[in-house]
Amino acid sequence: MTRSTAELSLRERIGQINQRLKGWEAVEWVDGAPRVTDVLRREVDRWGGIGAIYGVLRADPWSQVRWSNGIPPERSAEAYEAVQEVVRTRGSGLPTLFVEEVPHGLMALGGTTLPVNLALGAGMDVDLVEALGAQVAAEARARGTHVALVSGLDVLRDPRWGRAEECFSEDPALAALLMEATVRGMQGRGTHGRIADDRIAVVAKHLAGQGAGIGGRNGSGAPIGGRELGEIHLRPAYVAALAGVAGFMAAYNDIDGIPCSANADLLTGVLREDWGWEGIVMADGTAVDRLRDSTPDPASAAALAITAGVDLSLWDEAFTHVEEAVERGLLDQALVTRAADRVLALKRRVGLLEEAPEYAVADPARCHPPREFLELVRRAAVQSCVLVHDDDALPLRASAVVAVIGPNADDLDAQLGDYTPPRPADDPQASTVRSALEARHGIGNIRYAQGTSHRSGLPGDAAEQVAAALSGTDAAVVVLGGTSRRSYDDEFADNGAVDGPAPDTTNGEGVDLSRLALPEAQLDLLRAARAAVPVVIAVLIDGRPRPLGPLVALSDALIVAPFPGPGGGSAIVDVLASGVGGGLLPATFPASDGVLPVAHDERLETARGYVDARHPAGSLLGSGAPAVSVTLRPDSVTLTSEALRDGGSATLTADLVNDSDRTASLAVPLYGRRHELGIRPRRRSLLAVERVRVAAGSTTAVGFTLGLDELGSWASGRPVAAPVEVVAWTDPSHDPPPDALVVRVTDEEGRTGWEH
Repeated sequence: MTRSTAELSLRERIGQINQRLKGWEAVEWVDGAPRVTDVLRREVDRWGGIGAIYGVLRADPWSQVRWSNGIPPERSAEAYEAVQEVVRTRGSGLPTLFVEEVPHGLMALGGTTLPVNLALGAGMDVDLVEALGAQVAAEARARGTHVALVSGLDVLRDPRWGRAEECFSEDPALAALLMEATVRGMQGRGTHGRIADDRIAVVAKHLAGQGAGIGGRNGSGAPIGGRELGEIHLRPAYVAALAGVAGFMAAYNDIDGIPCSANADLLTGVLREDWGWEGIVMADGTAVDRLRDSTPDPASAAALAITAGVDLSLWDEAFTHVEEAVERGLLDQALVTRAADRVLALKRRVGLLEEAPEYAVADPARCHPPREFLELVRRAAVQSCVLVHDDDALPLRASAVVAVIGPNADDLDAQLGDYTPPRPADDPQASTVRSALEARHGIGNIRYAQGTSHRSGLPGDAAEQVAAALSGTDAAVVVLGGTSRRSYDDEFADNGAVDGPAPDTTNGEGVDLSRLALPEAQLDLLRAARAAVPVVIAVLIDGRPRPLGPLVALSDALIVAPFPGPGGGSAIVDVLASGVGGGLLPATFPASDGVLPVAHDERLETARGYVDARHPAGSLLGSGAPAVSVTLRPDSVTLTSEALRDGGSATLTADLVNDSDRTASLAVPLYGRRHELGIRPRRRSLLAVERVRVAAGSTTAVGFTLGLDELGSWASGRPVAAPVEVVAWTDPSHDPPPDALVVRVTDEEGRTGWEH
């Protein structure tokens, strides 16, 4: 187990940096037992081992793994061990890493599905995200998984992108807070060495700039400059590196023409030389093969990626040509050794190279979520629900007769998001809006009709069914939006993305949209409800920002819930019953199609509007009907850049008043506008956010501590102290109000460069 790369042949070292297998092709579940395939044996024999195996447990339409043919949760470690035995005995003796997708919960049969990242962004609850990360890690590690591929680095800059749901926010500060919390939760706090047996190594994805792709097209280029890259897209990665994240995944896209998986300035210059980070860089699936558009052959592509800093491939044919690249003088053999050393270092971090390693840390009892885990997931779902507006329509009387209509009213799969395993048929936590309303109001008081699909109207008598459901009811709950549903009949690209896309899928990888407005068929349901029922409540369940204007105009209340997970129905009905939302918009929702970009932190000169759309931003990040009033105490603070660099900070305090008769839990954002000499300011940025509970009829105070992360310049991708004047406020308006506070960071002579 203690073998080093010096003892390995070149071919064995190449085996350690390969991750070519799709795990569901390496082991099958046959007659109640795992059976290793010849595919695995051939691969191990070819390279004398294998560094990592992806997706042994993956269950979804691409893998064609279902409950009928997949690995049962409590037998996962047994399947892993069967694979590990072949790797150990037929190769160099080095064990393999087991790598699984964990975008919002383990993507395996019985894996606990969380609300998507965009939903967690709406909750803005750092502590909850960390606690969820710890539970997800424990569940995955109990099955024997070593490495989790975790979304969170992408910053949502164009909602046309199908993977918007995988982003925490359009704001880099919020994305960074939640990415850092995820790493701390999953790997453990302060973990730069050995990762405990109830935690898991994280490979954070994707690095970098994927959320800024041209036109919101998946994998398209990010034509951005160095300042935009640093301020927006590197910030979540920097805090993850600081937290000791085990790895980064290089993204598909290019940055100003340089593919991320061949970008030495990014993967070596930024990560290792500037940040001092140590870990592995994994290529995204088939990303090295895609370098063929900028290299003459596979060997050249592999050489380019390894030289830039990629250590581990993912399904790439190009990495089978590494030996050829060395022989042709395209690649220094020392760089192959460097990459293999990093893979072995990760194996040490998870305990695989110890004298008596636990190859599969199996705990069958922990393969099913404990009650405290499910409670955390429920809280996350509640906090993901944003009450955008309410014209005294809520709370909804428990005795009301309610029509619930729309494509997402009774579609559990539409609540889950992309990269989700098939659900068990008897999931006690599952609820749709329809089922949750029936539980609260009684089945006899609920009238249901689907009315339309996600893309178009339904044939037949759908209109008559909607009219019948609306007739004689007190209120209508119209549940609209999109879905990332994948079908076992869909066609998939070579990396598992939906290829087509599927007929009724509107979100997810490979499902980018040119138009964000909801289809007219969905809006017609709102119009029908408005004409027939005295109270109309619109609910939008979706994984991307959409124009909300028509929904606001046609409803008395509007709830937005980014794919809230299996318990999303109950969470939404909680808002209907209480009249209190749990979260705030995690991104800016555009006023209409064709006005992008509209991020709340666009620079001042870009927000002039169009002749036919004077106000492009419809609903800003942070919008939502407030449960309490928030007042920032009048105070101005000054500190020097030297003090900021040495750990100094400024504290601003807000008073929260809850006049209602119930305890309120809410996120309180602090916005700011930086004035730095010679730099055009952004309209506003998120400086800090705190999640607070305020008892009924009481007042409480919340403090915002602003240090180097909050007040420093992120132009280089890490915070640097510089003279600046920051205007701060808590009102969700786009511009600073007259009573906004000022925080000054001065030079040694007491100047910010912003004096009149």
